Amino acid sequence: MVHIARWRLMIVSAVCFFGVWFALPNFFSKETLIRFPSFMPTEQVNLGLDLQGGSSILLEVDLSNVENEYLSSLSDEIRRQFRKEKIGYTSFKVTEQRLDIMLRKIDQGDAAKAVLRRLGGSDATVTLEYNGVLSLNLSQTSVIERKRMTISQSIEIVRRRIDEMGTKEPSIQQQGENRILVQLPGVDDPAQVQTLLGKTAKLAFRLLHPSVTADQALKAHIPAGTEILSVDGHHNRGAGPEKFVVQKNVDVSGEMLIDSQPTQDEMGGWAVSFTLDATGARRFAEVTRKNVGRPFAIVLDGKVVSAPVIQQEIPSGSGRITGTFSLKEARDLSILLRAGALPAPLRILEEATVGPDLGADSIHAGKIATFVSVILVLVFMFLIYGGLFGFAANVALMMNLVLLLAALTLLNATLTLPGIAGIALTLGMAVDANVLIYERVKEELKNGQSILSAISMGYERAMATIVDSNVTTLIGAGLLYAFGTGAVRGFAVTLSLGIMISMFTAISLTRILILLWLKYFGQKKLIQQKKVKNA
Repeated sequence: MVHIARWRLMIVSAVCFFGVWFALPNFFSKETLIRFPSFMPTEQVNLGLDLQGGSSILLEVDLSNVENEYLSSLSDEIRRQFRKEKIGYTSFKVTEQRLDIMLRKIDQGDAAKAVLRRLGGSDATVTLEYNGVLSLNLSQTSVIERKRMTISQSIEIVRRRIDEMGTKEPSIQQQGENRILVQLPGVDDPAQVQTLLGKTAKLAFRLLHPSVTADQALKAHIPAGTEILSVDGHHNRGAGPEKFVVQKNVDVSGEMLIDSQPTQDEMGGWAVSFTLDATGARRFAEVTRKNVGRPFAIVLDGKVVSAPVIQQEIPSGSGRITGTFSLKEARDLSILLRAGALPAPLRILEEATVGPDLGADSIHAGKIATFVSVILVLVFMFLIYGGLFGFAANVALMMNLVLLLAALTLLNATLTLPGIAGIALTLGMAVDANVLIYERVKEELKNGQSILSAISMGYERAMATIVDSNVTTLIGAGLLYAFGTGAVRGFAVTLSLGIMISMFTAISLTRILILLWLKYFGQKKLIQQKKVKNA
């Protein structure tokens, strides 16, 4: 008698049912899915840039000033520590990977060196010359690590900005040492993306000099600890000064900002409201309390957006950036501030737009390739292994495609043209396990085994070979995913999923189908074989 383990039948049936359930939306248009009942799934496989069309932007991270900016920011903290410990100095000079400080008194050198060692870290080298010049040199190891971190931070900031736009399934990855490739499926106008990615968005709140104007500073000299910044004329409301003398010290920085939203001001124009974290709110309250009546410059990417006069202490840690913003500009600035400032400027090297027609042609070509491969495999299996075994293998092959679509949908994976190639290859390889099993079954039948014994022994003895061959292919696919880029990874994903699914369909599904057929349609033949054997 044919025996089928109930637990195995239930597991295989459940996997096939849910596979069909979650793959079903991929066979309908989005307009049709809208009319689906609420309890039915509507998620489809995400299509990549080469299939859906969209924009591709290649960015280059400008790493030329990473070390100097780090040393400049470190200089502010060193100045504060020197003032705290009453260490006198006459100048700070930042050059490539080096900070030079001229001390007033050479006998304070040891105390000054201790400050630099503490703030510069273990990788920095501190030296004191006989003429009172104290130098901090960054090691090559720390420079390389800082550049690596800058690239990683830039990718994260780019990802946040793109996510704020609501773009679905963007591909953002490092390319080479200092480049970032951004692929945006479904985005056919990259102008807004370029605007968002091209701005560094470094925000700072800095006090203006209390008495010296820019014209006076240019005619005489720039006061110590200040610099002259231009006004962002596009957002400057009114006919105010074109330049300001701004303190170099940053009182509140954009890193302390936790939220920003577009809002309307009293005059009906658009502005950007912001909220600071606890540290920023405390500093903001302290600065505004001590400097009532002084202009407080809001500086974005090295330009003054506005310089309102502090009317009173602002303890709430929230405020508003005003200017002649349009609604779109206010939204874009809000996105930039929420996502955070880039650690280094980005340059757009290449920009390409893939039309949806090209994507449709790719999908059509991929469908044809997959359809042809499936048909050829179906015909081959039917001709070689006949009705029962060929039918079981062909059903497993079709279920392999359905389960693969379901897996890509559930994993929210992005299907690319190389991914379609991976599917076509997987379907061709999916029957390999069945070929191994069926050849084993044929050998056992030739050796005089009954059909049930031959089936059981065929599946058991082919198992080791099937596992070995598929595991080695999985290792190769895993290496492709680990070391490859977007297109290669798409191929590796579909190949890996297809291999694992084909093992399930070949080992479990085909066996269940064959045993079910024998149980309900082949009992007479089995009884006859048994009678002949007993006779």
